[in-house]
Amino acid sequence: ITADVPYLRADPNRVEAWRTRLDALVPAGRKRIGLVWAGRPTHKNDRKRTVKLERFAPLFARPDLAIITVQKGDRIDEVGSYFGAAPLVNLGPSIFDFADTLAILQSLDHLVTIDTSVAHLAGASGVPTSVILPYAPDWRWLLDREDTPWYPSLRLFRQQRPTDWSGVVERGVGTL
Repeated sequence: ITADVPYLRADPNRVEAWRTRLDALVPAGRKRIGLVWAGRPTHKNDRKRTVKLERFAPLFARPDLAIITVQKGDRIDEVGSYFGAAPLVNLGPSIFDFADTLAILQSLDHLVTIDTSVAHLAGASGVPTSVILPYAPDWRWLLDREDTPWYPSLRLFRQQRPTDWSGVVERGVGTL
């Protein structure tokens, strides 16, 4: 602790390809905000860390943003019920591996995520990130702090009471 960050970098050609794609999909002048709201359902703590997409309504109300989903898995279908001022670009079905994810992350202005592998990938690559955490998070996030010694670009936003997500997202997106 601490490593020189970033210590992971995407292939520059892949980053350029994703940036070009996002340039075509995102209205000019909007910040590109990546979003991951759900983890792997078989993870032992998934029921405490995964939230519904609708929880991020404060993010969706921002007309200066474009939401870029970096979400994979079954919960990606929640984008079908998305309504917000911010345009939503669903990249989930186009992501094939962590090399794609890393290149996308390096094409964003900021990432908002729960505790998933994507949070660690963002931290290792120095991407500015807001991590939304449950009251009793995984040990790696330590306790009683808003930063992490492993990843200087991450800010942590925790539940104040178990199972109560109220206010957590608002604090996390208020810094964008």
